[in-house]
Amino acid sequence: KRIRVRYDLRLRADQREAAERAHAAHQQHCPVARTLRGCVEIATELHVEEEA
Repeated sequence: KRIRVRYDLRLRADQREAAERAHAAHQQHCPVARTLRGCVEIATELHVEEEA
């Protein structure tokens, strides 16, 4: 079993680093991901489009 999540964000350039940090840490703090850990593989992708 596997859950695939894709985050598509439109951000200012100065927000990118914060978004990447949040993405890297979110699974360990997400109650649903913590409940499913060991039973279901959760794969996430972060795609960022920078605003002009």
